[in-house]
Amino acid sequence: MAPLLWMSGMCAGAWLIVVAAAPHLNPEALLGMLGPLVSALATWVVVARAAAGAPEKVTGVMVTGLAVKMVFFGVYVAGMLKGAGLRPVPFVVSFAGSFIALHAIEAMFLRRLFAEMGRSTQIEQIE
Repeated sequence: MAPLLWMSGMCAGAWLIVVAAAPHLNPEALLGMLGPLVSALATWVVVARAAAGAPEKVTGVMVTGLAVKMVFFGVYVAGMLKGAGLRPVPFVVSFAGSFIALHAIEAMFLRRLFAEMGRSTQIEQIE
């Protein structure tokens, strides 16, 4: 639950800062952050559930998630730029910045999750 709050809070805070500093960058700033946020939240929920239920399947879940993300991001970016008619530069800068930041946060939480999984496996082996 904490990773979801951290990622959502980071995006909300960044969006508020951008809108306060440069209101003309909205809605591109918001929509640029929204796609990566939805992806990161969904990835975290799926991976955390897999880790809790079947830790040996986490790698497969992450590989499948990567394939789903590739399709999602292609459709999302094309839809926002062509379908919604957003200005490309503010959208792409917002998208890329939030994509990188969210993946860094997600990696930090995944590292913690895997460390906890390793500790619980060691405890089981001792018993």
